[in-house]
Amino acid sequence: MKTYCRKLLLVSILILMGYCNCFAHKEWTLKDCIDYAYSNNLNIKQQEISIKEAQNNILSSKLSFVPSLNWNVNHSMSWGRSVNINDLAIIKGHLSQSTSTSVSANVTLFEGMNKHKNLKSSKNMLKMAQQDVEKLKDDIYIAICKAYLQILLNYRIDSVAQESYNSVKEQVAKTEKLVDAGSVAYSNLLEMKAQLSSEKVQLVSAHNNVQTSLLELAQLLDLENYFSFRIAVPKTQNTNNIQIPSLEEIYAASMNLPQIKKAELSLQESELQLKIAKGAAYPSLSFSAGYATYYSNGSDAAFFSQFNENRSPSIGFGLSIPIFNNYRSKTQIKNSKLAVETKQIELEKSKQSLYKEIQQAHNDAVAYYHKYLAALENKNLSAESYNQTKGKFDLGMVNSTDFIVAKTNLFKAENECYQSLYQYIFQIIILDYYRGIKINGVL
Repeated sequence: MKTYCRKLLLVSILILMGYCNCFAHKEWTLKDCIDYAYSNNLNIKQQEISIKEAQNNILSSKLSFVPSLNWNVNHSMSWGRSVNINDLAIIKGHLSQSTSTSVSANVTLFEGMNKHKNLKSSKNMLKMAQQDVEKLKDDIYIAICKAYLQILLNYRIDSVAQESYNSVKEQVAKTEKLVDAGSVAYSNLLEMKAQLSSEKVQLVSAHNNVQTSLLELAQLLDLENYFSFRIAVPKTQNTNNIQIPSLEEIYAASMNLPQIKKAELSLQESELQLKIAKGAAYPSLSFSAGYATYYSNGSDAAFFSQFNENRSPSIGFGLSIPIFNNYRSKTQIKNSKLAVETKQIELEKSKQSLYKEIQQAHNDAVAYYHKYLAALENKNLSAESYNQTKGKFDLGMVNSTDFIVAKTNLFKAENECYQSLYQYIFQIIILDYYRGIKINGVL
């Protein structure tokens, strides 16, 4: 039995270690990062509590239509001079006790339809809370996309720096052979070694930038195990078939964004509050019913006999007509009308602000696209110039200074090309977000 338990424990440990190892070496896609953040972000969890509170308020509004029911029990004792409630005789210096109980129910039949309006208001508040959660998710989505793209850019720059370092290192080895053969001066070798040292500094900096950007995304996801965090790098970024949509098309689709939906719901809520304020000026009609009985030690009858004889059922209707309440109702109605005007202005301001954001994003997308095309052409020309200079340098037709200049220009051109590429991709993601599109085919 002990041997079996040891084997079972060993197998369990191995399975757990294998699972942890697989998780540690997992490469996170952009979708993985977003899904994880949506499920584990503390800000989202905190905001979702407001949804539960709004759901509770809806239930409370629904239960307000149900009659209230109360049961009261009272027992009293008195000394000295008192009145016997059975025969109204005066009692002196005697302990008098009585027990009474009652059940009462009350329901409002009409109060300006305010209960129905309050129920609509509670449902409206639930929708607003849901839009707050969606807006928070959208903000996290944009932040994750930006951090993810920064990692991809740093990976590209690191790859370029590594290739540049390897190329210069190869040229240093060739130059050493040429110096030994007496074909070139020793000063050329010194220049190449100095360039190799500079390339190493660039490579170390590129490595550090990769680790820093990985740390930033891991912190954004609230991951504890940062050292094993890696992302899946797409083989290519397909930007050839991307078309920038028109400004009007983007703006029309953006009306479904959470910030606009919430502004519209806020306007509806202010209109409901205005109706509730007006409803308070209407008369209210209520119905009540009750059942009461009591026992007193001033009677010789038994406890339960008195309870049976002293029964007192009742029903009643109540009508309340507001006549004058220091103009509180009129003031509330006026203020509610002003609140509606304020929410109308806020809705227009939200639309106006969103339109300006879309204008800027659209303009940036066009600008980064043309910048990327120019940087791509510069990169290709710099690569061609470098290849020619490298060939001449290998034949001893140019000196090390010309080679270093060509290599530096190529490294700079490649960095600018990749930076403009990922800036353009990020702007496309922003435009797609305004259109309600997430996780597009660019990544």
